[in-house]
Amino acid sequence: MGAVIQRPRAIACFWLLLFVFVYKTEITVSASNYLVGLGSYDITGPAADVNMMGYANSGQTASGIHFRLRSRAFIVAEPQGNRVMFVNLDACMASQLVTIKVIERLKARYGDLYTEKNVAISGIHTHAGPGGYLQYVVYIVTSLGFVRQSFDALVDGIEQSIIRAHENLHPGSVYVNKGEILDAGANRSPSAYLNNPAAERAKYKFDVDKEMSLLKFVDDQWGPVGSFNWFATHGTSMSRTNELISGDNKGTAARLMEDWFNQKRDARTVNENPRRVSNIVQGAQDNHHEFLELAASFKPISGKPVTKYLSISRRVRSSLRTAERPSFVSAFCQSNCGDVSPNVLGAFCTDTGLPCDFNHSTCGGKNELCYGRGPGYPDEFESTRIIGERQFKKASELFTSASEKLNGKIDYRHTYLDFSQLEVTLPKQGGGSETVKTCPAAMGFAFAAGTTDGPGAFDFTQGDNTGNPFWKLVRNVLRTPSKEQKDCQQPKPILLDTGEMKIPYDWAPSILPIQILKIGQMVILSVPGEFTTMAGRRLRDAVSAVFKEKVHVVIAGLTNTYSQYVTTFEEYEMQRYEGASTLYGPHTLSAYIQEFKRLATAIVSGGTVEAGPQPPDLLNKQIGLLPGIVVDSTPLGVKFGDVKTDIPNNSTFKKGGIVTVVFWSACPRNDLMTEGTFALVEVLKGQDTWVPVYDDDDLCLRFKWSRPSKLSAQSHATIEWRIPLSAASGVYRVSHFGASKNLLGSISHFTGSSNAFVVK
Repeated sequence: MGAVIQRPRAIACFWLLLFVFVYKTEITVSASNYLVGLGSYDITGPAADVNMMGYANSGQTASGIHFRLRSRAFIVAEPQGNRVMFVNLDACMASQLVTIKVIERLKARYGDLYTEKNVAISGIHTHAGPGGYLQYVVYIVTSLGFVRQSFDALVDGIEQSIIRAHENLHPGSVYVNKGEILDAGANRSPSAYLNNPAAERAKYKFDVDKEMSLLKFVDDQWGPVGSFNWFATHGTSMSRTNELISGDNKGTAARLMEDWFNQKRDARTVNENPRRVSNIVQGAQDNHHEFLELAASFKPISGKPVTKYLSISRRVRSSLRTAERPSFVSAFCQSNCGDVSPNVLGAFCTDTGLPCDFNHSTCGGKNELCYGRGPGYPDEFESTRIIGERQFKKASELFTSASEKLNGKIDYRHTYLDFSQLEVTLPKQGGGSETVKTCPAAMGFAFAAGTTDGPGAFDFTQGDNTGNPFWKLVRNVLRTPSKEQKDCQQPKPILLDTGEMKIPYDWAPSILPIQILKIGQMVILSVPGEFTTMAGRRLRDAVSAVFKEKVHVVIAGLTNTYSQYVTTFEEYEMQRYEGASTLYGPHTLSAYIQEFKRLATAIVSGGTVEAGPQPPDLLNKQIGLLPGIVVDSTPLGVKFGDVKTDIPNNSTFKKGGIVTVVFWSACPRNDLMTEGTFALVEVLKGQDTWVPVYDDDDLCLRFKWSRPSKLSAQSHATIEWRIPLSAASGVYRVSHFGASKNLLGSISHFTGSSNAFVVK
């Protein structure tokens, strides 16, 4: 009888436990209310001959790599509903043509899952990446027109980063956190900022935004898998004379953040990174003589043919070694950086050392002598590292302490607008309203003056609201602006009437995209330009007021296409560089605020918005004048990859020292070494195993490429390794990977290695 009674009890207990298990499982699943996926891919592009995008300096052409550029993407999706994607590029800005072609590829691969409505593609605004990938004439003049290799590297890399993010989609959560960085940005046009109403300025402690907003992505299975943050500071720590491809301060911060997390994660499991551990060799400090003997047993490796995949497999952060888990992805995105410089020490005259003129940023009336100074002045690499490190440190703090979880619906709105003739309704003083219009694009005289981050040339100055008779004559050769256009753009004196210049094709955009992505209480405003500090504040406030619940609003600058600057009406009146580069006239910001409020209202009400006029696809009209590579050669008896200038035998270097090796090489445009490396430092493990420890994606290793003369078919690769203080003592060597082109046009890959040497 007892057994009979106990059996129903056991059955009841079983069902009770099963109910509790299922209930708890449902709680866990519901707690992870999103799917999250992140991905990253190489977009470095051609590291030779191509003009760099940003400073419009025709003499600044790529000649090597500081560290590699990447496309980083995140996707957040409701399991059975909406999804949004944000792509951050280590590039100067997004390109309308790149965005169009990426969306075409996504539609072919995924159907209507990812479209221009829910995909945002943004640039960090580095001025040290290859140019020639935008479709409008004014942005590709200095690059000798369209550069297909730059364009393809971006489109291919963006697509691959998105594929990785999509394949990594798993149940997970997103957290948001905010904090201030006080020493990573300074206002480079303070006289224009001061023209904003005093009452408005009094609401803010600083004349630039100091807040970083960060999203932390957590995978239910793998834990934290990445972070994206938005913070306003220009990508101009690297100067207008730099010729090494670089992600500047934001790319630096991303590299530091990803390495920081991976080293922290690896320390909890098996330490896989020999760069900062002493398990490569035991008793490192006592074995200097043994190290020298080991180094002496290895001779330099002469240039030899290899497969193109060797540099990929030898890359330090090769995805082949992390395929079992999602790679940690960290992106440092751009915001309203229009008037924000990373050169925080101020602007000084190069001839006298005195501060530049406050209103015009000139020295004795000349803008060419006025330069901003970064915190590592006069070393631009050090300034880049410091500003990047400051952003990284704040991001790592926010990442570690993030606790506010995003909850709620995912939504988005997107539209195209013709900014050449957009009607804007403005309130009038004393009541009522008036209707004004934006203008066809035009650039003012002060645009040619440049900024304290990169001064222009000739006799242009910031704050010029009259123009110069000589340059007006030059302008009129290209196009004379109409009276209507002059009146519309007042008080801007027009230097280039780009919106009405159509030969050989459009010089500037007129149709622009605007977009809102909403993930729970996080609202991302995708703007196709560089908003100044106060312009960004006005836009954020206007959109925040539309939403009924508390939201975190961030501006994602330089997104989906590029249309230069957006100032406030008051800043526009001052006609400094940013005002002169506000293409669509004094009411540009008001137009953005009006239209973004319309998108936000549609999200709140559940309404729709019109798609708007489609932007042009000008790919088939592009003209590219950059010469191709005819052939590579070496001196008689020398092979590609041979060492030209080696490290002396029996060399020992101290940590903090510099190792330099020169190889006979070939043009890097023959093979971009995408997801690979041109330069490698290896450490000896045991008696005969060389382990990759640093490559051309490390800040300490610089790959420099040069020709003996401009038309020479011969070239050299100089590899400089600044030995980190954290490097392990041991035996090292430097290797180079490249690809040469013969007269028949075929490509052959090669490698070579230096003498072995000791680091202690």
